[in-house]
Amino acid sequence: MSRLAVPKTYKLYIGGKFPRSESGRTYEVTTRSGEFLANAAKASRKDARDAVVAARSAVSGWSGATPYNRGQVLYRIAELLEGRRVQFISEIEQSEGISIEAATAQVDEAIDRWVWYAGWADKYVQVAGNANPVSGPYFNLSVPEPTGVVAIVAPQKSSLLGLVSVVAPALVAGNTVVVIASEALPLSAISLSEVLATSDVPGGVVNILTGSPAEITPWLASHADVNALDLTGAGDLDWIDLEIAAAETLKRVLRPGGGADLAAPSLDRITALTETKTVWHTKSLI
Repeated sequence: MSRLAVPKTYKLYIGGKFPRSESGRTYEVTTRSGEFLANAAKASRKDARDAVVAARSAVSGWSGATPYNRGQVLYRIAELLEGRRVQFISEIEQSEGISIEAATAQVDEAIDRWVWYAGWADKYVQVAGNANPVSGPYFNLSVPEPTGVVAIVAPQKSSLLGLVSVVAPALVAGNTVVVIASEALPLSAISLSEVLATSDVPGGVVNILTGSPAEITPWLASHADVNALDLTGAGDLDWIDLEIAAAETLKRVLRPGGGADLAAPSLDRITALTETKTVWHTKSLI
């Protein structure tokens, strides 16, 4: 007896939950040759605002966790991705129209990248911070701290590896993120949100929106409760205007970098989303 397959409903990921877009809109996701794959939710500016609220509420808990604990959580994501490796390979092979060997290499690199960044969680402060020489009976210490809520435009030509490459380094330092996934290749991003929801990542730390970056990004760039803007995947947008909008609320901005989705992981991507706090303290004269 034949049976009907159960089609997957692809939703947004906001505050640890899977809502449909408040607008009720969807758009078709197709293969490179134009064959239908799925309907994805098309996020609205209201969804973006909800995601920022969720990210802000999670900042204190995530940034307040010990670096060692954050590293454990990021490593747990890699563990779960390894367990669902076959699913991600299949999704990437279909949506990107690449060979199974290339899809496998992308998934393996994405898993390894989570592990690489997890290892830096309790080490980057020692490398990026320092004791400053001063003339006088004082200690002068500079320490990197998370900048807060980071809005990210993921690379548009890479479904999984590009997303991991921009989200993982932001999380290492204790930031929370609102990320706009690749518009044409969103399926792996939605599947990754399921991994996040079943791992140890607290709700609101990562919020994933699908839809049009051209529609959503301007609202995030001008949002007063967003502290940094990563435009890695915004090269096809008018990103100069986005940078100007971000400047009105003094956001830190990472400009489009071209190929960042495939570049090697970097400590610079962690420190780019931190602020340096310098502390003076008197030395004991006894």
